[in-house]
Amino acid sequence: MARGTSDDGDALDDLLRARGLRVTPQRRLVADAVDTLGHSTPEQICERVQQELPSMNLSTVYRTLDLLEDLGVVSHTHLGHGAPTYHPAAHADHLHLVCRRCGAVQEADLRHAGALASGVTAEHGFVTDLGHLSLHGLCGDCAAKEAARGAAGRQLAGEVSGPAAR
Repeated sequence: MARGTSDDGDALDDLLRARGLRVTPQRRLVADAVDTLGHSTPEQICERVQQELPSMNLSTVYRTLDLLEDLGVVSHTHLGHGAPTYHPAAHADHLHLVCRRCGAVQEADLRHAGALASGVTAEHGFVTDLGHLSLHGLCGDCAAKEAARGAAGRQLAGEVSGPAAR
């Protein structure tokens, strides 16, 4: 659910009321923070909410995120060994590309994982949840820097072990 307009706030209000739950500033602020930040940890969401509501604590953020996930407003994935990362559920159909060097997270279309998922299902009978799939490696910038360092290292090694070194 995209947020940012009064209609979006009304939709969240309707979801909460349909479950017999109260509409609170904390719930709205957490949903807004997830939408604004994109892929973010509960700690990052809490810091964002605390800009408007300094009394907000991390346990309230976790409880609110659990509720918003039950309502289908947010989704989470695990991009590493730390805390889960949350994003709007409307943006859940993508792969997460996580750079192991700089920590950048990029989104990629799920169609790239279709063959992998089909192969795993065919071979193991395992049906994958691609919405929680993250691939770890190097982003384009870090891969280019590493290639440049590797080329420089090979060049230096060639100078050291080249004809003059023999």
